[in-house]
Amino acid sequence: MLNFTRLLTDSAILSLFASLWLILALWVNPRIFLHDYPAKIQDKVPEKTRAERYLSYVFGIPFMLLLLLGSFFSTLSLKEQGNAQFWALWLNAAGVVFVFNIVDWLILDWLMFCTLTPRFVVIPGSEGMAEYKDYWFHFRGFLHGTVYSGLGGLVIAGIVSIL
Repeated sequence: MLNFTRLLTDSAILSLFASLWLILALWVNPRIFLHDYPAKIQDKVPEKTRAERYLSYVFGIPFMLLLLLGSFFSTLSLKEQGNAQFWALWLNAAGVVFVFNIVDWLILDWLMFCTLTPRFVVIPGSEGMAEYKDYWFHFRGFLHGTVYSGLGGLVIAGIVSIL
C-alpha cells in the first residue's frame, strides 16, 4: 500500500536538496545549464567552453544521481514496510520525482527564472531577452519531466520489486 505521508516527506527532502543544488550550479555559472535555456538565448550567446562542459558534468551527474537514488531509496523503504504491490512501488518512485518536477516548474522556473529573474540566472550577453519570461517554455519542460517521472518510476519500481 502506498504511504502518502512517506511519499510527501521524501519528496520534500529531495526537492529541497535538488533545488539547492540547481541554485548553487546557476550561481556558479548559469551557462552550466545553457542547453536547458530557450533556443533564442542559446543562439545569442557563444557555445559552452570546455571548462563549462566539464562543469555541466560536475553538477549534472550528482543532480541526476540525487533524483534517481532519492526515488530508489524511498521506494525501497516502502517495499521494506511490507505488502507493497508493484503499482504502489511505481507510484512512489514516480511520485517522489514528480513532486520535484512540480517544485522545479512552479518555484524554480516560473517564480525564480521567469518572474524574478535574478542576475545569477541571466547568461551574459542575453540580458533583457523576452525568452526569460517564457512561461510556456517551462511548462513544456514540466510536461517532459512528467513523462520522465513516470518512465523512471517504472524502471525503479521494477528494480526494487526484484530485490
